Amino acid sequence: MVRPSPPLLDITRIYAEPAAAQSPRGQEIIARWPAAEVVPVASHWQIPEVHGDERNVARWVRIKTEALILGEKKSIATRLNGRSADFIAPSLSNGCAMACAYCYVPRRKGYSNPVTVFTNVDKIAAHLARHVHKQGPKTEPNQCDPEAWVYDIGENSDCSVDALISENVRDICDLFRMTPTAKASFATKYVNRDLLEWDPLGRTRIRFSLMPASTAKITDIRTSPMAERIAAIDDFVEAGYEVHLNFSPVILTPTWVEDWTELLTHLADVLSPQTKQQLAAEVIFLTHNEQLHEVNLGWHPKAEELLWTPQIQEPKVSQNGAVNVRYRSGFKGAQVELFTELVARFLPQCRIRYAF
Repeated sequence: MVRPSPPLLDITRIYAEPAAAQSPRGQEIIARWPAAEVVPVASHWQIPEVHGDERNVARWVRIKTEALILGEKKSIATRLNGRSADFIAPSLSNGCAMACAYCYVPRRKGYSNPVTVFTNVDKIAAHLARHVHKQGPKTEPNQCDPEAWVYDIGENSDCSVDALISENVRDICDLFRMTPTAKASFATKYVNRDLLEWDPLGRTRIRFSLMPASTAKITDIRTSPMAERIAAIDDFVEAGYEVHLNFSPVILTPTWVEDWTELLTHLADVLSPQTKQQLAAEVIFLTHNEQLHEVNLGWHPKAEELLWTPQIQEPKVSQNGAVNVRYRSGFKGAQVELFTELVARFLPQCRIRYAF
């Protein structure tokens, strides 16, 4: 007998800033889990029993399943990007119910990272509408998009999961649906087929994150299986989404060339001509972190056998000042070139927007 998978979300406690709990969006969310205990908190950033306590490592997945946080976005600003999108939009949430072993967000919040929903989405939407209007039409094509300004709306979360919790993501996608000069974009590791009913009119780009299934089984915890993600791609294209691929992170396992060759060949075999015609991808090699490495040893050491390989890694100071580790520069450059050659050979219809 096959046991059913445990639910991604089984909310029993909702930690809420008072204004967030009293807001219309906060009330909608609380009503979705009427049996959950609502716990007032002064700040969504300071909840010791949820994050910031290393003793929570042993309860990592349980906290992600059972805890939800409601707060208000205090700093509403759009930032320049130029890689995954032209701009990074204000976050609709942060944190995630999934538990990928390489996720960078726990480096900031520490030890557990359940979803925090920002309930003042009306202010975020108004800010974005003003920002898009100020840009005017896009007059010069770039690697983000030849015609539209692209706004990443899910930098610190997975919007497909967020859409299980509230209408925030749909509200923002509906905003871009009626915006001819811009489009929303987000990467996802979760297949939420409710999104197929949204009729986005091509104004939302979903980037399905893909990697070899054998690696994902170890590193992509609580995500949709790779086969399910791949099977959803054509359906989302048919439903009116622009669908790109996010080959990320590329983890250099002993069999990575063979594994990626198999995946790319499979994609070439199963994706429809319509999907291939609009297909593009971004390629991001693994960046890791010593603190996250230590955290992972407390709950999922098997993943670190793939992620922590000091013999081919070196320190890197990121743009935000954090000290991380990446594959050694000369070595990495050769592997990036090899990866792009694999894509060109086995999935030639897929344009690579950028790779690093």
